[in-house]
Amino acid sequence: MSASDELAFFEFQATEKSASPRTLANYREALAAYQKWRGGGFGTWRDEEADHFRDYLFELMKRGLKRSTIRLRFAALRSFYKFLVLRRGLAHSPVAEVLLPKPERGLPVVLSIPQIDELLGIPLRDEPGPKTPPWIPLRDVAILELFYSCGLRISELLSLDVRNVDFIGETVRVMGKGSKERIVPIGGPALNAIQRYRQAAAVTSGPLFLSSRQRRITQQAVDQLLKKYLKRSNIPFAISPHKLRHSFATHLLDAGADLRSVQSLLGHASLSTTQIYTHVTKERLKQAYDTAHPRA
Repeated sequence: MSASDELAFFEFQATEKSASPRTLANYREALAAYQKWRGGGFGTWRDEEADHFRDYLFELMKRGLKRSTIRLRFAALRSFYKFLVLRRGLAHSPVAEVLLPKPERGLPVVLSIPQIDELLGIPLRDEPGPKTPPWIPLRDVAILELFYSCGLRISELLSLDVRNVDFIGETVRVMGKGSKERIVPIGGPALNAIQRYRQAAAVTSGPLFLSSRQRRITQQAVDQLLKKYLKRSNIPFAISPHKLRHSFATHLLDAGADLRSVQSLLGHASLSTTQIYTHVTKERLKQAYDTAHPRA
């Protein structure tokens, strides 16, 4: 019954919950990691007890895993057991009885505006190699501009089609988590960068961002281009699409945008998720005060 329960759960997540491929992969990894830890003691998911999961939690903490990683694994296990209770007739969830460590209060890493400007200027500094299509640097500029202009998630950017960008209305139609659609304004520099790239690459329909083989660009390719440009910059920490998203939100709040508007732009379901950026802006204000005030 265990295998069929798992298959039904993943089908439910993919079809009814519209879970992203990354979410499904995280769920599979979490369930497999637990089964591997249990080894020969694992029979079926329905036989597991709360004490098994408490022991598993203790083992993960002994290994020194981050609280966020532990909570992510247990979120997958809880989702699975919630499904078994609601859809597959299980009496109760043993994971629901397990108390998890509180999440860390880490603040998002944010690029400064000069660092953003430096990053956006790097792709066009050098000529592309002989085997690289000449429009690739223009594509990379457009990708970086769009990340910072709109605060998109990597999955949202990868799924964009040409038709999703409204050049007249200066907006982009984004499909977010749970297939929730939102309209996000685009700044002039990002729109211009997309136009230059599209003209150079002759992109008229279908996927917006293409690989050198004229296929939809992948997350791996975006990760690689970020690593490449990081090496050619003076930015002292790793960069990612999510750090550009953090920077987008923080810079908006720094400039006076209200929290509800930023929540809408980011596609957060809960305002509490967006509120972490207020802590970032408060820290930046404190730093500015300590630096500039003569009696700080």
